Amino acid sequence: MRYTDIAIIGGGLAGSTAAAMLGRAGISALLVDPHEVYPFDFRVEKLSGDTQLDRFYRTGIADSVLRSATHDGENWIARFGYLLDKKPSRQFGIMYDALIMAIRAEIPKPAELVYAKVTDVSTSDDRQKITLSNGEAISARLVVLANGLNVGLRRNLGIERQVISACHSISIGFDLAPVGRAAFAFPALTYFSERPSERIPYLTLFPVGNKMRANLFAYREADDPWLREMRHKPVETMNAALPRLRRITGEYTVSGEVKIRPADLYVCTGYRRPGIVLVGDAFATTCPVTGTGTDKVLSDVTQLCNVHIPAWLATERMNAAKIASYYEDPVKQACDAWSMAKAFSFRKVTLDRGIYWRTQRLARFLAWFGEGSLRRLRKAISAESKAHAHSSSSSSSSSSSSLSSSA
Repeated sequence: MRYTDIAIIGGGLAGSTAAAMLGRAGISALLVDPHEVYPFDFRVEKLSGDTQLDRFYRTGIADSVLRSATHDGENWIARFGYLLDKKPSRQFGIMYDALIMAIRAEIPKPAELVYAKVTDVSTSDDRQKITLSNGEAISARLVVLANGLNVGLRRNLGIERQVISACHSISIGFDLAPVGRAAFAFPALTYFSERPSERIPYLTLFPVGNKMRANLFAYREADDPWLREMRHKPVETMNAALPRLRRITGEYTVSGEVKIRPADLYVCTGYRRPGIVLVGDAFATTCPVTGTGTDKVLSDVTQLCNVHIPAWLATERMNAAKIASYYEDPVKQACDAWSMAKAFSFRKVTLDRGIYWRTQRLARFLAWFGEGSLRRLRKAISAESKAHAHSSSSSSSSSSSSLSSSA
């Protein structure tokens, strides 16, 4: 039997980040995951936006981890084949397996990794017992369940999930390469759908190392023949769905395998139990289209590790009433509600043909266009001011030289 304060089940984004934070805080923790080298998994492939990155920095490991990612610096916004804006970007591309390994490299003692599968969990108000596939057992004061979409352990504990929206969206990932050129003209690109009938909210292109990664999102059924066409003939299928995209990208080809992942929206029920707390997708999922899934994971983990676990360890026992403070945390609840609301509003603004949502689409287009126009105008004024200042400086220098020569 191994003893620890915290046992974390699942070594993905939520679990590995929690282990790194607890280790940095000097809290004894064991991270249990079967993969010593994390395998490829089509999940988070970039960290972006001020809010998300600010959440990541609250973990204390962002600076080190982001050194393994690719910062693009500028993101082009386009629709209908027109470039609307060239926006400064805090966007970092990194494949999920590389992200997890970079986070694990930041796990210090007294936190440790255990490479095994969890076969059983039993909980109580006092200590929790975890049985591993290698025959070992762990006794912990608290279990953090961070095993994502895996439902087996949750069901053994009587925790079920309630599906809110089955196959809410589809995520499609692949590498894109220019034809006849060494590189694309843009550092990164977000291209929005041209028409609701294609059921595509947007395509995002961003660099990961020396490759241009593509994430295409769609609102379709899991058995839609369009997905089969996208897997086997991606260039032709994209050209049909986004016919004016090539005005921005030029001709392109798809290299490597096309990955497709449907996403259900669900929340767990029966999770208020002694000795165990759920984080990230183990608690509830969100829609990858909105990009808020990483926000939700980071919100869960930072609140749990920075606020609740230190307070819980300061007193005896781990009863359900004590752990309820995490689920009732206003920061967590606000992030969960925002994430879920955005999942449904983004779908409506993409698909709904009612006058309100048509107006929303037009308003977004005009906002991007207006912001881009103002940015271009400010750059032009700045360039003209610099040119005028340089001209004045040159004239002054010439006059001084003439006077000096005359003297």
